[in-house]
This record gives sequence, structure tokens and C-alpha cells, in this order.
Amino acid sequence: MSEPFIKPENVAPSSDASDWPLLLKNFDKLLVRSGHYTPIPTGSSPLKRDLKSYISSGVINLDKPSNPSSHEVVAWIKRILRCEKTGHSGTLDPKVTGCLIVCIDRATRLVKSQQGAGKEYVCIVRLHEELKDEKELGRALENLTGALFQRPPLISAVKRQLRVRTIYDSKLIEFDNKRGLGVFWASCEAGTYMRTLCVHLGMLLGAGGHMQELRRVRSGALSEGDNLVSLHDVLDAQWTYDNTRDESYLRRIIQPLETLLLGYKRIVVKDSAVNAVCYGAKLMIPGLLRYEEGIELYDEVVLITTKGEAIAIAIAQMSNVDLATCDHGVVAKVKRCIMERDLYPRRWGLGPVAQKKKQLKSDGKLDKFGRTNENTPEDWKKNYISHENDEPKPLIKEVKPETTDVPAADVSVADVSVADVDTPKKEKKDKKDKKDKKEKKDKKEKKEKKEKKRKADDEEEEAESEKKKKAKK
Repeated sequence: MSEPFIKPENVAPSSDASDWPLLLKNFDKLLVRSGHYTPIPTGSSPLKRDLKSYISSGVINLDKPSNPSSHEVVAWIKRILRCEKTGHSGTLDPKVTGCLIVCIDRATRLVKSQQGAGKEYVCIVRLHEELKDEKELGRALENLTGALFQRPPLISAVKRQLRVRTIYDSKLIEFDNKRGLGVFWASCEAGTYMRTLCVHLGMLLGAGGHMQELRRVRSGALSEGDNLVSLHDVLDAQWTYDNTRDESYLRRIIQPLETLLLGYKRIVVKDSAVNAVCYGAKLMIPGLLRYEEGIELYDEVVLITTKGEAIAIAIAQMSNVDLATCDHGVVAKVKRCIMERDLYPRRWGLGPVAQKKKQLKSDGKLDKFGRTNENTPEDWKKNYISHENDEPKPLIKEVKPETTDVPAADVSVADVSVADVDTPKKEKKDKKDKKDKKEKKDKKEKKEKKEKKRKADDEEEEAESEKKKKAKK
């Protein structure tokens, strides 16, 4: 079977895309801005990457065992897979088991987004006294939902400050009143302490209580049902590949990083615009192919290629209505770039406006940053639209305060402060340039000093070795 990718066509695709992998699933339901683009034969579908790229852009949904800490487990995986770096989706205490998303190499760029995502736990609470009514525990759990004050437990890795954490939902699964043991499920905000919640439950019931056992059943985008693997599986998969060159086991336990982004709204980018986005450029209307329904201003979206690879997490600068009607403008600003640079070829600076801009730079009619100067032609100043400092229009109109009479002294103070704030951009940039030049000069001097010192040390060592040789003779 050939790799799935979005073909350049304006008509709705005839094939069913409901079984397409990862971010290309149901791509036929995306809204079409443009169907015309030139496919570039680089990149590949996330599931068809070569093994080295597959591992370096992969995530493991690990079932953390009891006793070792999260950092120890992540370090073991790094050593087993022989990769450069690993990260995890949020610390679990040593005795806690369950979902720990381990990101490998390039996928570590998504760690922060997963650490801040919601979590789900199954917890066993032990009450210190028998309750008169068994239904009291269920009622207490219902009361302890929403925003709650929490202070981290005595034994914890963070500062014991009072903080607010949200319990979205909770449900009592089982309760044995005679033994004082209750099992409940809770969905909560990242950073919630279940130990503290169990203590609060005991206090609310007037019986006292503490946490007996805890398991995380969902962390961010992945749950227990999403290909959960153990440390032994990881070790066996690497051993199998080293000894038999069978990579199928490794491909089963490691998932592409795109699995963490399935909850985001999608924007499909033309192949020619991919590398520019990887270098930090804003996505403009000409680079847009398709987009998902329901995108609002400032929403977090994922930019993807026609082959389903994640390029970056971005902040939408237009809503669906603007995307459908605007002829020019910024579609999205990059928040976190995921794809490596130069995986796709460079395709910027080839258009007629870009060529003219290069010519004006070389003639000295624009400065090195492409900004206007005293030699810039008037027609360029009138016709050229710069999107450098573009900001989308606010959703709510600004309400102007009513004008009131201000004493003369206050007005002068206000005028001075405004004048101070509105300093010319040119002066600021000149200061920045000077600072950069000074830093470069200092670095160069330090480097030269180090080289001189190293040469002097080498000469001393040579002289000493010659003396020893002469002494032996």
C-alpha cells in the first residue's frame, strides 16, 4: 500500500478517509481553501518513517512500575534505546503506578503541553473510622469537586504553598465500610495532589483518612487503553532488534508524536511553505490548503503537511470566516516548532515581490532587515504590505473612557510619560544591534584567549617532555 497523502485537487476526494492514520483521519471533512499545490517528494507518513527517525520522533505510553521514581524510569529508557534525550508527561510518586508518557528526542518538544494537560486517577482511600451511612463517602466526593484549596503533603518535591486545583469529576466505584476502604475515580487538573484530597475526604467525613494506593489511568492525550507497555516490553523490543534486526516489536511499543496532537484542530500547509514555518515564519494565506471547522481566534492549532506530519503547534490569527474570505494576511503564528529544519526544501524568496526586495537590498534602497530608508522608492512604500507586527483585531471593541478635565500639572506629566513610552523603533533596534555586536566581540575575545592559553599549555608540555628525554639520555 502506498503512503497516504492529500492529493492536489479541488473536488471532494472519492476515497473514504475515516481509516487514514493519525492526523489525516477524516481529512475529507476538512474545509478546502485551495486544492492546487505542487507535491514535493520529501518527508513521509509518520508510520512509514525509517526506524531511526521513527524512534527519535516517538512517544511511549509506559505503565510505570511501583517503587522507582519517574526520573529513574525515564533514564532507564534513555539507556535502553540509546537515544540522546527523554522527557515525561508529569511526575508520578515512587509508589504510584500507571500512565507515564515518555517522549524521545524530538518529541520532547511536546512535553510541556502534556504536563499541563488533565489527568485521571483511580485511588484507594482508607478511612480511620466506620461510617454510620455508607452513602456519606459518595456525597463527600461530590462536594469535593470544582476549584479546591490544596497544600502539598509534608513529603513532596515542591514548595508547600497554598494553591488552587480543580477536580473536574469524581465517581465512587466501591466502598467496604467494615474495612474502611473505598475505591474512587477522579478527573483533575495537572498538579492536583490525590493524597491531600484523601486527607480532605477524611476531614469532611469526620473520620480521618489517608491514601492507600494510587494509579494514573489517563495522562493528557493517552489513557490505559492506548497501547500501554511495560519496561520489560521496551527492553525486549530493543534486544529483539539488536539480535534479529526485526523492528516490528519496536514499532509496536513506540508511537509517533502525532498521537499526542489528535485533540487539536488541524490546518494543512502546502509543501512549499513547510520549511519556512520550521524557520519560525508565520503561516500566510497563500500557504494554506485545508483547515478544520470551528477554529476561533487565538485557538491552539496543529499545522500539518499533506502527508500527515506535524510541523508545529500554532496560535490561530484568523477564525473560520476570515480563513474562507480573506485574500491575504496571517493565518497562524508558531508557538512550538516540532519538525526539524530543512527536512523539506527551501521555497521562500522565489516570488516576484521577494526578488524585487532582494534587488532593493543589494542596491542599498532597503536596509539589511528589509526596512525602508531615505533611498527607498515611493512606489515601494505605498504598495508593499509588511506583516511583521500584524496583530488580529480584538474580539471585543475597546470602550473609550469618558473625557474629564485634568489639572495642567497632571497633563504635563502624562505627556512626558507618553513621550517616554513612544520611543522610535529605530533607536531600540540600533541599541539591540550594538548589544549583539558587543556580545559577539566578547565571545570572540574569550575564544582567542582560550586558544592562546591552550597553545601555551601545549608548548609547556612539549618543553617538559623534551627535558625528560634529555635527562634520560
